[in-house]
Amino acid sequence: MLVGRMTVCGVGLVGGSLALAVRKSGLAREVVGFDRERSNLDFALSHGLISRAADSPAAAAQGAELVVLATPVLAMPKVLAAMAAHLPDGAVVSDTGSVKAWVARKLAPLLRGGMALVPAHPIAGKELGGPAAAEASLFAGRRVIITPCARTSADGLRVVEAVYRSLGAAVEMMDAQTHDELLAHASHLPQIAATALALALGPARVGDKAAFEYGASGLRDMTRLALSQPELWRDVCLTNREPLLRALALYREALDEMQQLIEQGDAPGLAAALARGRRMREQLK
Repeated sequence: MLVGRMTVCGVGLVGGSLALAVRKSGLAREVVGFDRERSNLDFALSHGLISRAADSPAAAAQGAELVVLATPVLAMPKVLAAMAAHLPDGAVVSDTGSVKAWVARKLAPLLRGGMALVPAHPIAGKELGGPAAAEASLFAGRRVIITPCARTSADGLRVVEAVYRSLGAAVEMMDAQTHDELLAHASHLPQIAATALALALGPARVGDKAAFEYGASGLRDMTRLALSQPELWRDVCLTNREPLLRALALYREALDEMQQLIEQGDAPGLAAALARGRRMREQLK
């Protein structure tokens, strides 16, 4: 057991999976859940994801040694602000957001006394959300990036790292800016690309036939991420805007290159570009 009481705010896919995994592993004496959607809390409680449901931020904060914010990013400051006055002085606050610099900048000023902030990003998930999609094994073999900040204490860092390592994750330390630049390319750009492809295909028709109806597994694979929760990704785009815009610029350059090669009928150039893309994909594990 690493902590007495752990509170998870947002019991969707990632938060619900974390709560369930911690309970099954016995890492906390009690796992309290809080969610703005009562139906999510009811599901999490009835299916054993959490030990107890809190009906307010104040109740969620009471006695919590570790708090994990697993809400959409833009909601985190409001949730923590409502909890802060009710948290124990030595509480450790972490998060699961896909953006780290913004999170640290907004959350750190809300802490008081001996509270610690340990920003973290478990790179684990799927396009389906909600507590019904939660899996205790979600973090096993997956990377978790922790980005210590000025409000990170040695004890807080030890606890958060130990939780994820105990769940089978590979923990990596990184500064927040590096994290945000890397994830803009590796995670946020694929989401926008999948959504843009779905948007482009939506109105495409040939005569009275919808083009997307003739897609097979390739189209389903390419647009899978478009099924992701809009609110979550809206917040990521708005809080990691500059790195994402740089990633989009590189993507646009690649699209322009492909368009130019096709327009010119450049068979050798097109084959070379396709081969470069294939080599990159072969390196993806």
